[in-house]
Amino acid sequence: MTKPSLSSVWAWLLTTRPLARAPIPLFQKGFGWLLGPRLLMLEHVGRASGQPRYVCLEIARRPAAGQFIVPSGFGTRSQWYRNLRATPECFVSTGRLRHAPAIARLLTKEQSATELKRYQAARPTLWAQLEPAIEKALGHPVTDVPMVELTLTR
Repeated sequence: MTKPSLSSVWAWLLTTRPLARAPIPLFQKGFGWLLGPRLLMLEHVGRASGQPRYVCLEIARRPAAGQFIVPSGFGTRSQWYRNLRATPECFVSTGRLRHAPAIARLLTKEQSATELKRYQAARPTLWAQLEPAIEKALGHPVTDVPMVELTLTR
């Protein structure tokens, strides 16, 4: 029996809903800081249901205090991305920051490409693992990664 490739393992982790959602209860109970400074929980509103929705995302960059750039590795089809397009008001939890009101701004294709280059330069080893995993999960090459800027409003 052959050993699964690292990209296969990453793809499985990214697409297995219970695993991807596992950090959410930690954030909701105030223990998000245990997951380190590169992860945040985004609370957004379902565009059809109007109900609160939650997703944990990697922080690609912090351009300024109270600002976070997060990638949508699964593109513009991601539910959280589509929900923010409909309703940009949201809440962010990261570290010891809990349920802070924020506004989302979807970056342009050019801005997203610039942010992706920054990410690739800052984390080349991680990107070398993530890119094939995302491609395996999506079933096609990663040509662009949409990015969202989250800015705290208070």
